[in-house]
Amino acid sequence: MTTSQEELLPGTRRALLHRIAVAQTEGRTPSLVAAVVRDGRTVWHGARSSVDGHAPDENVQYRIGSITKTFTAVLVLRLRDEGLLDLNDPLEKHLPGTGAGEATVAQLLAHTSGLAAESPAPWWERTPGSLRPELSDVLGERPVLHPVGRRHHYSNPGYTLLGALVERLRGAAWTDVLGREVLEPLGLTRTSAQPQAPHAGGWAVHPWADALLPEPLEDLGRMAPAGQLWSTTADLARFAAFLAGGDDRVLSAASVQEMRTPAAPAETSDVVDGAAYGLGMQIQRRDGRLIVGHSGSLPGFLANLSISVEDDVAAVVLTNCTSGPAVSAVGADLVRIVAEAEPRIPAPWRPLDVADPAVLELAGQWYWGTYAFALRVTADGLVSLGPMVGAGRRARFRSNGDGTWTGLEGYYAGEILRAVRRPDGSVIHLDLGSFVFTRQPYEDGAGVPGGVDPAGWRGIAD
Repeated sequence: MTTSQEELLPGTRRALLHRIAVAQTEGRTPSLVAAVVRDGRTVWHGARSSVDGHAPDENVQYRIGSITKTFTAVLVLRLRDEGLLDLNDPLEKHLPGTGAGEATVAQLLAHTSGLAAESPAPWWERTPGSLRPELSDVLGERPVLHPVGRRHHYSNPGYTLLGALVERLRGAAWTDVLGREVLEPLGLTRTSAQPQAPHAGGWAVHPWADALLPEPLEDLGRMAPAGQLWSTTADLARFAAFLAGGDDRVLSAASVQEMRTPAAPAETSDVVDGAAYGLGMQIQRRDGRLIVGHSGSLPGFLANLSISVEDDVAAVVLTNCTSGPAVSAVGADLVRIVAEAEPRIPAPWRPLDVADPAVLELAGQWYWGTYAFALRVTADGLVSLGPMVGAGRRARFRSNGDGTWTGLEGYYAGEILRAVRRPDGSVIHLDLGSFVFTRQPYEDGAGVPGGVDPAGWRGIAD
């Protein structure tokens, strides 16, 4: 992926540089690198370093921690798309004997498996993976802390199990499968399980003094699918473009959209921020903007990948310190700066290729009881139904080819919309999951459940 600094206006570039400069200074990190992606291409790269004249470029590796989980989730979704598993399969079906097999594949992906957040002591991030050679060493004697499927509880061992699942069904090491099925097709040549020069060293910064301490760089062993990877801003920019639009060589656009769809509720403490979790992806609202992606941390490193699909802007932020800059906030800010300074220019409006009279007949105003709705027919072949004014239930619907439509989102996701017709073909009403929509509020003779008072509408003195 090429980087073109001229893609953005000078004022935008300065605002981006200012944001990462403040983050590097106030966060007291030895170095910070960042990139911005728009329209599938890197349009800006910036770096700040404590070493004069040695600002890292877009090809310097940093450890990315739990962004690794998103890569692992991609491998699992590939297995699903190939029919080798169902997301509702219990783990026990494919990987028996773990003691955590009651949880489904989807629950492991969404951190609702009930598993513990960490493996047993010693702290796995600062000790060799050789101390935990088997899954039983990762899970410990009490792997399940919560009822399966009842709450979102982030679990690193859960992604270790998903990595083992990939290995079992592919018959190859997780690293080999990742390289063959994701890294190579997407051209992520600087993403690897082990550091490859040039790479940053990991540092701890003293909380009360401007002093440094090197952090150990451990091979995580069995825990690798939860946080092992090293990468660069250039590679993660490519990965961000893939997560926004899909790539049929790896995963379809529909499957990556499924990853970006909430699959687990937020913890109570996160509700105020509108946070949720999809299938290997974090989801949150910042400043009214939907941001998807993932953050990562390991001793010596912090990382963030933030994507606004609606704005077609993504950001990558990498640092080499244990604690310091709030990289999630920095990533979201970089997205916001570009989205607000240079908003996405929409594609030209285009009319329908073919106007189906049977569908056009349904366009216009409908009433659910006394609530006014509008049904619109759009050039992408979908129909949309939503309130005429204010907030409320709204959704797009995809044609099933038989005169019915299936809801794609919100309250009506998966629900069937159909036109109920008289023998002469004229429309009586719309039926949407048993809700009746009529051309007039409580229209007499239109099949309103419970019937309509024959005296009709009246004034208070009637």
